[in-house]
Amino acid sequence: MSDALKILLENIGQLSPKEKALAAHCLLTSLNSTSEDDVDADWLKLAESRSSELEIGSVSGLNWDELKGNILS
Repeated sequence: MSDALKILLENIGQLSPKEKALAAHCLLTSLNSTSEDDVDADWLKLAESRSSELEIGSVSGLNWDELKGNILS
C-alpha cells in the first residue's frame, strides 16, 4: 500500500461528507478508460433516479446559491 493511500485512509474520518464525496468522485474519474464505461452507466443510473425523485417530489432541489454555500462551508 502506498504512503499516499495510507495517509488518506488514516485521515478519512476527519473529512466532511462533502469532502468524502469529492474524494470519491476524484478517485472514480481517475480510473482507466476500461472501467469508465461502467462508471458512466452508474452515474447515468443515479442521475435518472435523482431526477425521478425530484419529479415525484420525494426530494427538493437546491438553487445555486444554496449549493455554493454548502460547498464553501
